Amino acid sequence: MQGPVFTPLASYQELPPATMTDRAAEFYQFLNRRRTVRHFADRPVPREIIENCIRAAGTAPSGAHQQPWHFVAVADAAIKRQIREGAEVEEREFYEHRAPPEWLEALAPLGTDAEKPFLEVAPWLIAVFVQRFRFNAEGRKVKHYYTDESVGIATGLLLAALHASGLVSLTHTPSPMGFLNEILGRPKATERPFMIVVAGYPTSDAVVPDLSRKPLEQIATFL
Repeated sequence: MQGPVFTPLASYQELPPATMTDRAAEFYQFLNRRRTVRHFADRPVPREIIENCIRAAGTAPSGAHQQPWHFVAVADAAIKRQIREGAEVEEREFYEHRAPPEWLEALAPLGTDAEKPFLEVAPWLIAVFVQRFRFNAEGRKVKHYYTDESVGIATGLLLAALHASGLVSLTHTPSPMGFLNEILGRPKATERPFMIVVAGYPTSDAVVPDLSRKPLEQIATFL
């Protein structure tokens, strides 16, 4: 087995503390303007934008650098319709039978229901898959580690990249999501759907729930 190979950390650029403070504050303020949107315009978004957002997601750290993710970006109208139909089957089952009352109560302020028109209207759906293992060049099964953690970080970077590009987004997780493997031709043996990220422009009359985020003292402890 070959030992580790290292290269100098040439990409790091140290900044003055005042600049670091300003950048951290500006980045927080920028991300704090991000909102989950359910009202999407059907305006097209250039593929290059989505490509670069996925590239940004692919810079995420991962367990043993195994990069256990795959992103399927869908703009095709017929495939989006299939995804909507598959998702709404699961969502109707959820809202009518699976969801306990306390879960429905938690969702009530968001105004959600089983109808998911944004899956068909938005210009892009990005299906995120977790790769539980892979096969190497010799056909040997190679297990991946910390897959959910790794893919979760990558998805967070994807959302930040979409926001930075000027788009809005929505995370959608119908359960179960096995229909995505079938529709998108992804191998069920090695990959599990993790999330659908909906991306595009908001409608001119888009609205969002009147909610606020927890302040720092409620989400962090400094010792």
